[in-house]
Amino acid sequence: MKSHHYNTKLVWKGNTGKGTETYRAYERAHEITVDGKPFIPGSSDPSFRGDPTRYNPEELFLASLSACHMLWFLAIAAKRQYTVDRYADSAVGVMGKNSAGKKYVARVTLRPEVAFSGDRVPDAEDLRALHHRAHEECFIANSVLTEILCEPVATSR
Repeated sequence: MKSHHYNTKLVWKGNTGKGTETYRAYERAHEITVDGKPFIPGSSDPSFRGDPTRYNPEELFLASLSACHMLWFLAIAAKRQYTVDRYADSAVGVMGKNSAGKKYVARVTLRPEVAFSGDRVPDAEDLRALHHRAHEECFIANSVLTEILCEPVATSR
C-alpha cells in the first residue's frame, strides 16, 4: 500500500503574559494550520475554560469521523451506481470515563440524511449496508476505540 503522510501545525495563542502560571492565567486559544489552507481557530470546550466561538478538539473529532464516513459512503454509492443528490449529517458525541477513570469520547452517533435520485434508489436494507461498508472503510473510525453508531435517514429531494 502506498504510504500517505499528513502534516499539521498547532500554535498556542493563549499566553496572556503569565504563561501557565496558574490554571486560570491562560487562554486555551490556538490555531491549527496546514500549508496553503485557512487556519482553524481552536480552543478547549467551554466547560474547560475554552472560548465557545472557537472549535474544540471534541467537535473536530466528530467532524473528522462524520466527513470520513461521508466520503466513503459517496464513493461506495457511486461504485454501486446510486446517485446521491444530497448528504447531511448531524453527529453527536458523548463523553464518558473508561475503565481507568479517564475521560474520553465514549460514543459517536452519526445521523446522515441522504437523498437519492435516478432509477436505482437503495431500499432500507441496502442503505444500512452502504453505511456499514462506509464505516468499515473509514480510516478515522478504524483508528479509534470509540463506539461509533450510524442512524441513517433516507430523504427525498
